[in-house]
Amino acid sequence: MSARPVRKPPGLRWLAALAWAALVFLLMAPDAVRAAALKVEIDLSAQEMHIQLDGRTLHAWPVSTGRPGYGTPTGSYAPIRLEAKWYSRKYNNAPMPHSIFFRGGYAIHGTTEISSLGRPASHGCVRLHPDNARILFDLVRRHGFSGTRISIRR
Repeated sequence: MSARPVRKPPGLRWLAALAWAALVFLLMAPDAVRAAALKVEIDLSAQEMHIQLDGRTLHAWPVSTGRPGYGTPTGSYAPIRLEAKWYSRKYNNAPMPHSIFFRGGYAIHGTTEISSLGRPASHGCVRLHPDNARILFDLVRRHGFSGTRISIRR
């Protein structure tokens, strides 16, 4: 009587292959699937922005968002474009330093109207102190579009 080789049940091989495929997918997954390390949370009612990195709050800054008649869109976004120097094509070539575009022409950017921070004053963009805009711009550039999530709520 010859000894037969011991075989693993087919279910276990299938499970091991599935686990391996899941691991490969997570490592090579589209960036949107992975959790963002950098979170930019904007509270429209408080006119504040909070920056978190890996769950730890780094900054809390006053902002200016859309004044009456010019809403700032709510929702969750990933950055779509960065522009260190930008000027509004729509509003008299207004400077928009360190712009982080997140939906069409809407962006987070620095402002020269620092005295307006903390209250709605923009045409829909999220305005920051220029120094803070530079800090945020550098963080987004470092962590990438896929590593950044922008959340705007009322």
